[in-house]
Amino acid sequence: MGNSRKRKTRRGRIGKVSYFVHHGAWYVYYREHGVPIRRRVGEDQQAAKRAAAQINAQLATAAPTLFAFEPIEIPELQQSFLDHHEHVLRSSLATITRYRTATQHLVNFSQQGQRRLLAHELDFDTFVRYLRSLRVGANGHVNTRRRPLRDKGVRYILETCRSMYGYAARKRHLPPYGDNPFEGIGRKRFRIEDAKRIFVFDRQTELKFFQEADPWAFPVFLTLAKTGLRVGEVVHLLVEDVDLDGGWLQIRNKVELGWRIKTGQDRSIPLVDELALVLRRVIGTRQVGPVFRRARFAPESSIVAAADFDELAAEVQQRAEAAESQSAEPLTREQVAAISRRVWREAGGLRNNLVRLAYVKIMQALNRPQDTCPKSWRHTFATLLQEANVDPLIRQIVLGHSPSTYGVGALGMTTRYSHPRPETIKSEIVRALRLWPEVLDVARHWSQGGVP
Repeated sequence: MGNSRKRKTRRGRIGKVSYFVHHGAWYVYYREHGVPIRRRVGEDQQAAKRAAAQINAQLATAAPTLFAFEPIEIPELQQSFLDHHEHVLRSSLATITRYRTATQHLVNFSQQGQRRLLAHELDFDTFVRYLRSLRVGANGHVNTRRRPLRDKGVRYILETCRSMYGYAARKRHLPPYGDNPFEGIGRKRFRIEDAKRIFVFDRQTELKFFQEADPWAFPVFLTLAKTGLRVGEVVHLLVEDVDLDGGWLQIRNKVELGWRIKTGQDRSIPLVDELALVLRRVIGTRQVGPVFRRARFAPESSIVAAADFDELAAEVQQRAEAAESQSAEPLTREQVAAISRRVWREAGGLRNNLVRLAYVKIMQALNRPQDTCPKSWRHTFATLLQEANVDPLIRQIVLGHSPSTYGVGALGMTTRYSHPRPETIKSEIVRALRLWPEVLDVARHWSQGGVP
């Protein structure tokens, strides 16, 4: 009778792999490279048999088994993740730089103890507490006043680390059936409490801004304000991109010059008449080159001052080939980008930071030193279009957003079948911009040789 009460162990075997039930769950057991491995599969016997068969086949061919993983240190994982974006996905250099900066916090955290953490040993809560304790300089500058990371910064770091750990799981650097420690960090579940306020201009502040702007800054910021362009798009405008007679700007990728649009999508931007007049004064008789050049640029001292797009691209290519001939290895994308930046600067082109510094100077004169981001013009432009009830699809097209990020995804396939005519887009944008006529009047006066 005692024997009948003994619990019979249900067990099976497929080749070198056995499977059995324990406390209501099914497990597999086998040896790989002499190391015993016992893993929980689930509550289904058939699933256990399938897993045992798959693992046995993998053992027979010396392939990595279903439950095998290769532990990796976090610095090595970061480098592998960045190399994947560099050489496989070909992500933009700016994206790779952002990923490197974000994941470097995790690397620094992993190196605090007496030994480096392995990726699968990370404790999520401890890492978040570490992030909350950091003090960083604004915009990453080492000489600025240090402050805690803002919530949006913490969220971006965690989301980037989540992507890196997803990559680690695909490469079998994490234990099987182990959860991504960063899973669940998303926009809805991460509370934002100390985000920096987004500044949007009103009519009076806009007018004061342009009255304070100097002759160099005035046309640059007027273009930002009346087109909604990103700063990088404005500083990379070529004269060939501007159709003053037709009243359009062409925003084009310039990969040959080391720059591309954030979304990678070319688009056309309508010009209000007053802005076209201002750009006509800025460009003058020039046929080529950057639309906006440095204030102290001396064209006579540059061999590429009168070069068009093709000639600038050829100069970049020639210098890259010359540099590569003197090197034992092919140039990296960072090295080619550095050459492109030098050629662009020799042509008189601007850097993004020069525009930001000019913006900060004007805002300080308006007694608004806390507002330091020229992207406020893009927010203001989008807000003005919304207040003018411009069609969401037209807003999405002009701003260069994808439907999913701009919030018109609810239209579904309608966006794919809707193609607003250029004249419709232009009339809608101009109608919205004329709701604030004061600066347009100032712009017309400036284009005729006056001052704000």
